Amino acid sequence: MINLILKIFAGLGLIALSPIILICIFIIIIEDGLPAIFVQERLGKDLKNFNIYKIRTMHLNTPNLGTHEVSSSSYLKIGFILRKLKIDELPQVINFLKGELNLVGPRPGLPSQEELKKFRLNSRVFDISPGITGLAQVLGYDMSNPEKLAKIDSLYIEKKSIKLDLIIFFATFIKSYRKKLLTTFAEEIKVIESRKYNV
Repeated sequence: MINLILKIFAGLGLIALSPIILICIFIIIIEDGLPAIFVQERLGKDLKNFNIYKIRTMHLNTPNLGTHEVSSSSYLKIGFILRKLKIDELPQVINFLKGELNLVGPRPGLPSQEELKKFRLNSRVFDISPGITGLAQVLGYDMSNPEKLAKIDSLYIEKKSIKLDLIIFFATFIKSYRKKLLTTFAEEIKVIESRKYNV
């Protein structure tokens, strides 16, 4: 029932924000042409592949790599703004409505990211659906260190609750909630950060 209610609100929110999406699409087409929506294959629950939708923030000739592997020169002029305001993530509501993403969960990786896949398998991350936003994302961890990221994902799964999901969701947009998460998981993060990782 909760999931249905969330989908109804998410659908209504997407409709309400559609003028902003259309304006962004128009600007991207002027700057760099079509397509304005970026479609990329990602790994979901139970290692099933799915296509994720985002507003394109990089040039058309940008290699199909993780964000941390791409040069800042690859970003469109409007791309930095879209990413900072999280506007580029709005089309992922479609993935949420299709049941491919949760609002909160580990961010889905690329099928080609073998190291990340290995560490996430060991941490049972693929037992749950990925999310539009997640604990690792709001705490500033990305896929540049697969083992460390998988540890944060595992921490989220261990502590997962409706309350935690709400805090992570608001932390995506509000700095004070981010600080709350850092305080809440200070000891666990200290242990994770104290370990040496191969990168």
